[in-house]
Amino acid sequence: MQSADLPELGCYGLAGHSGSPRDLLGEVAEAERLGLGAVFLSERFTTKEAAALAGAAAAVSERIGIATAATNHNTRHPLLTATFATTMHRLSGGRFALGLGRGFDMLFDVMGLPRVTTAQLDDVIGILRRLWRGEAVAGHDGPAGTFPYLSQDPSFDEDIPVILTAMGERTLEFAGRVADGVVLHTFFTDETLAKAVAAVRRGAGEAGRDPASVRVWSVLATVGDHLDEEARLRKLVGRLATYLQGYGDLLVRVNGWDPAVLARFRADDLVSGYPGAFDVIGTPGDLRHVAGLIPDAWLAASATGSPERCAARVVDQFDAGADGVILHGATPAELAPVLDAYRRVRPDGFDGLPRNPGRARP
Repeated sequence: MQSADLPELGCYGLAGHSGSPRDLLGEVAEAERLGLGAVFLSERFTTKEAAALAGAAAAVSERIGIATAATNHNTRHPLLTATFATTMHRLSGGRFALGLGRGFDMLFDVMGLPRVTTAQLDDVIGILRRLWRGEAVAGHDGPAGTFPYLSQDPSFDEDIPVILTAMGERTLEFAGRVADGVVLHTFFTDETLAKAVAAVRRGAGEAGRDPASVRVWSVLATVGDHLDEEARLRKLVGRLATYLQGYGDLLVRVNGWDPAVLARFRADDLVSGYPGAFDVIGTPGDLRHVAGLIPDAWLAASATGSPERCAARVVDQFDAGADGVILHGATPAELAPVLDAYRRVRPDGFDGLPRNPGRARP
């Protein structure tokens, strides 16, 4: 089996929605064979439970890094989350990073769960790290909750990286202060990416940390023209339209896009009454209609065209300051032509990067 010769690149397992979680087994094996450095696992409350997927990924791999990107701390008791991470750390031989994120306020409202706050994340990360060091957490009463007594094993001394997913400037600075790695968001412009990296570095520096110690991953929608038209529409137009449906205000704000365009998108007769996510249920006709509502400049925050053009866009992410690039929206097999092209233009300096996606260069 080929070693991971591109530790600076990753992919998502089961990118987007999936009703076939078993597909992950083949995807992880293929990603490792192709030399990708890491597989990232998102969580959806259908057939994509993060702990199950992470265990499966570790079971069918030997070298590739594994991270949740992301799960939410408020859906599990912190002792269960700590146990999940410790189990994955040992099961994978140290290749696992626990990725946490804010999630969606409206979803948590209907689930009856508290909305995730920065204070909660700060608190729960502190609890997890204490447990991983073998400490007992007694009489805790903080933003993450009230816990009379938490303990794993006093012999533990587990060094498990924590990754945060982040979009807004304040969250990015917070991530720089407390996290080992940061995963950004799809459809960031190059300028927004550079500003995001700067915010993470600034937060780390203000906390007295080495800014380079936080590994920042760009997330680049990679939809080459070697895919058929319907796949390209769903993975590019459908995906961006779905983000605009869910949290378009934030994405438009961080990119400096025109909010009037978003308002027109949402007011469109098809969009305003649409019964689900465009990247899941959108027909080719629906997606072509939506494509006419989204400016080309917004869709250009991606990697499209020939494999060579996609590879050049990957390099652009490093030029903007990213430490790693997650090639989003495509399976490893679909990424193969892009990886071949990327190897021909790959910048120097990535050999020796840690396999764990939450670790920066030593």
